[in-house]
Amino acid sequence: MANAVGVSTATVSKALNGRGDIAAETRDRVLAAVAELGYRPTTVSGGASTRRAIAVVFDVPASPYILGVLQGVLAAATETHVDLLTRLAPPRASRGQRAVARDWVLEQQASGVTGIIGLTLSAPDALIDAASNASLPFVIVDPVDTSHARMVSVGSSNWAGARTATEHLIDLGHRRIAWIGGPETSTAARDRLYGYQAALDAAGIAVDPSLIRADHFTVSTGAIHARDLLTAPEPPTAIMAADDEIAVGVLATAHELGVRLPEDLSVTGFDDTPQAAWTTPPLTTVHQHLEGMGAMAVQTLRVMAEGQHPSSRHVELATSLTVRESTAPPRRR
Repeated sequence: MANAVGVSTATVSKALNGRGDIAAETRDRVLAAVAELGYRPTTVSGGASTRRAIAVVFDVPASPYILGVLQGVLAAATETHVDLLTRLAPPRASRGQRAVARDWVLEQQASGVTGIIGLTLSAPDALIDAASNASLPFVIVDPVDTSHARMVSVGSSNWAGARTATEHLIDLGHRRIAWIGGPETSTAARDRLYGYQAALDAAGIAVDPSLIRADHFTVSTGAIHARDLLTAPEPPTAIMAADDEIAVGVLATAHELGVRLPEDLSVTGFDDTPQAAWTTPPLTTVHQHLEGMGAMAVQTLRVMAEGQHPSSRHVELATSLTVRESTAPPRRR
């Protein structure tokens, strides 16, 4: 590597380890050569290491969903004697730049990382490209803002899960069923919306655009849109939330408005995070195996790190409906 760039081995080491005592132009030449030659460092700053490591990267770590998937990643990494490193992604404003993505990926390699897992990571295309160019396996869990041809992903059967939850409400007798979804750029959010619409179509219920919302996977999203829906002249008898956090916001607003649950309003969520069993009333929600998704991502990385192709580029784990006390037949009006 040093000979290819025309610098000393020490200079290459400084460039790969982010040392400041090296000219910016020299560092850029070294990193460009690394990307072109597919060089994979075997040492890390502070000395050599024979330990393997995987990096988990995300935008916002503070959600029950992320923690659930992380638990599965950690368990699988521990079982296979692989170190786990957690990373924040480069700022969204710059992560799409090829140089920023390349430098970030090379920093992970210099830390001994042999594979990367992105958890609902938005705008990951440049990172996927950089990882592919560096021969570094990259797996996305619940992709957002991408349909990249090189993407390998792990998720749940979102369409089927949302359809099952909608059918549950229809079977109870609901006909005005609202939907509060996640970002339109989220593959999972879109598939859940399509599952909801498919169940309505199959039951002969017209899809009412005024009952459909798309926003972020947050408690405030549920609270804001639930207020709008529940104060309308003809409010829905049921609200479906695209995840449990949105559902928590719906429940909070319903309580604030004096709407009885589930007598006047049924509510469903998606994820079946631990908090779903502790809401008032306990939440009916679609269960997805969050820990299993994390473990599957680790297993897929291992296969790719061994130079093999995964059995499928897009793995979906089955979902099921957990029925609790937040759903009931609608009250006669």
